[in-house]
Amino acid sequence: MKKNNDKRTSFAGRRFEAAALNAGRRYPGVAKICAALLFLFAAGSPAASLIRVSPSTVIQPTENTPENQGPNSSNRVLPGERPTRKSYIIPALEIPAFIITLNRYDQLAYGPGEYGVSYGSIRDHIYKGPWVVDQDSFEMNQVGHPYSGSIYYGFARSAGLSYWESLLYSNAGSLIWELAGETTDPSINDQVATGVAGSFAGEELFRLSNLLLEEGGKHPAAWRRIAAGLISPPTALNRYIFGDRYGPVLESRQPALYSRLQLGVVNNADITVPGSVSILSRTPSYGNFTLNYGFPGKPAYLYNRPFDYFDFEVDSINENIGEFTSVMMRGLLFGVPYEAGDNYRGVWGLYGTFDNLSPQVYRLSTTAGSFGTTGQWWLSKRVALQGTALAGLGFGAAGTIVPDSSEADFHYGVTPQELLSLRLIMGRRVMIDVSGRNYYITGAGAANAPGVERIQYVSSSLAVRIYGHHAVSIGYLLSNRSARYSVDLPDRNQFVRTVTFTYNLLGQPNFGAVEWRDDAPDDL
Repeated sequence: MKKNNDKRTSFAGRRFEAAALNAGRRYPGVAKICAALLFLFAAGSPAASLIRVSPSTVIQPTENTPENQGPNSSNRVLPGERPTRKSYIIPALEIPAFIITLNRYDQLAYGPGEYGVSYGSIRDHIYKGPWVVDQDSFEMNQVGHPYSGSIYYGFARSAGLSYWESLLYSNAGSLIWELAGETTDPSINDQVATGVAGSFAGEELFRLSNLLLEEGGKHPAAWRRIAAGLISPPTALNRYIFGDRYGPVLESRQPALYSRLQLGVVNNADITVPGSVSILSRTPSYGNFTLNYGFPGKPAYLYNRPFDYFDFEVDSINENIGEFTSVMMRGLLFGVPYEAGDNYRGVWGLYGTFDNLSPQVYRLSTTAGSFGTTGQWWLSKRVALQGTALAGLGFGAAGTIVPDSSEADFHYGVTPQELLSLRLIMGRRVMIDVSGRNYYITGAGAANAPGVERIQYVSSSLAVRIYGHHAVSIGYLLSNRSARYSVDLPDRNQFVRTVTFTYNLLGQPNFGAVEWRDDAPDDL
């Protein structure tokens, strides 16, 4: 007789500890694996046929509707979708278990110095602090901590909790680590990177993991389940232990999807690297993966859950001295759709953003909240212009990647920032996209190497579709950093211009143009 998934909970306790310990040992390397495996979406198609009830045909909730169904329900589950159960206890147990496992691993790997916690160190952190802006390595603070936060967040999200409830858990997990996971002073910047940036990364990875399973139908292939688990390990762990009791595959509600995988080489046309001891090659290899989820214009698509629209991009340059990987994420936290005439559709509201840039010479990372808009305008029957404009405030860090002895590794500060991204789509043949980012890292909140930094990062490309989902493109990356310190450190003016030549695997041959018009050409 086939067992019900819910019965799996009866023996969850017997394998929970072993599963958690094994997963904990794998976490340090999972971030790069996740980024690499996301290319699996590049040739995917929207899961239109897999949604049980389209939002355009949902029924109104009645007095017999489950509590978590209906457009205004706390979980935002629409009629026709599977109700979900919540557990506040499961993540409250899993997060401390993960922290204990991680602490023990760090003690074995790095010694008891910073990780030999005791009752006395925990008490001192709670009652005395002091809370500081720490200067741990950039990789630890701006990569390790956000990824750890995504694990805390994922435990809560996969236990049926909403984004906002899971955000509280990621911050609580960060607080526990700062007070009881290490002996160094608790860190303000780590709390931001782990608790807030971790929720942004955690939700996008949670959505991607579920999308991969959803597109596999009722019985996803083994490779889909493995890839989904690598993208969001805590989601896979809870689904393994509890089945679908708390974590049925999330209904994506037919978002407009666009994805592109690029592989090729770059030419470092112009490099100015004062303060850096690295020697860069002229023609390193290059890779990029971009995914847009829920772009405005899809008929009947709703924006009533955080991250119903988000943008995910990974950019990697493999140099002779190492790999330089940039990750850029933005998602709509609160948003309202709007339209202007027959040819424009958009959404505006509050976005959460996490950028981690490494343009070979310097690096930058920010966690921010921004107000802005995303939309598409049909300029003609076959030409569409998509774009996003954001302005916001965050907390960021920047510094030279391989500095000489005269410069600190990096410094923090409150960071106003702006983004403008445009994509011109000309039928199914040509696409031009340009994105510009501007950051101003102020002296406010700086602890080491106080000063200000102005950073501009511009990327552009021209892509031509050859046939089917295959295209070629030429691109241009420009990055500039101007640092002015208020201590006895030299100013820095660093500049890199890079040309890219790539093969493109497109998820959609129309370059992601969203169609809502009644008189649209048949071949779009």
